Order: sequence, then structure tokens, then C-alpha cells
Amino acid sequence: MDTIWHRKPNLSEIKKMSKKTIDEYLGIEITEAGDDFLAGKIPVNETTSQPYGIIHGGANIVLAESLGSIACAHVIDVEKEICFGQEVNASHIRPVFSGFVTGVAKPLHIGRGTHIWQIELKNEQDKLSCFVKLTMAIKKRADLNY
Repeated sequence: MDTIWHRKPNLSEIKKMSKKTIDEYLGIEITEAGDDFLAGKIPVNETTSQPYGIIHGGANIVLAESLGSIACAHVIDVEKEICFGQEVNASHIRPVFSGFVTGVAKPLHIGRGTHIWQIELKNEQDKLSCFVKLTMAIKKRADLNY
């Protein structure tokens, strides 16, 4: 299989870039980069849970969007382009009360102007807990008005 990466994700580089971000605050860790996927996890704890003691839906979405965004940024040439989250759609399937939620992001579509990522989140028993579709906008840096 061919790789999707313009620049293969480096886990220690990603960890450095995550310092003082929502990913660090929530305990998100990128754990693996394969030829066509990026994986990570988030703990289910007092920082990420809602009042019923299960992982907050928003925490699920942060994990999913982080995985898809980081993956997307490694598919494009970041010297020439930049990517932004455009739409996120999540279906919460089963609650997770403890341990970790793990996620795997894989591309459904890699185009010039948009990427669509599928992110499956699972509990520690490898059961699907949330399914996310993330659309990323790809823009040329030269076309941006900051």
C-alpha cells in the first residue's frame, strides 16, 4: 500500500506541538501513524467526563477533530497550504465510563480543496462508541488574507 503522507507524522514532534493546547489539557495523545491512518487516545476522567460520569460528547469530538486535523496537516504541503476544520458530524453510539477512548482517523476523500476523514472512536473493549465524519478545507497560503 502507498502512503497518504506528504510528510510522515512524527509522534514526538506532534507531542511538542500539542504543548499548551486543548490536546494537552484533555490528555490527548497521538499513539500511532500507519501508511493510511493516525491513531490516538483520550482518558475518561474528571477533565473529560460530563456529570453522569461518562465521556463528554465534546471531548469525543475534540479527539476526533485533533486526529483528523493533524492527519490532514501531514497530507498537505504545509509550506504552501493550510487546512481548517469545516464541518464535523458525530454519532455517539455507546457511553464510556472509564479508561481510554481510542480513535483512528482514515481518509475517505483527499482532494485539492477538501479532505473528508472518517474517525472511529472505541472503548477499551474495542466496541464503537462514536463515529465521526470530519470535512477539512484546504487553502493555499498565498490566497489567505490574515
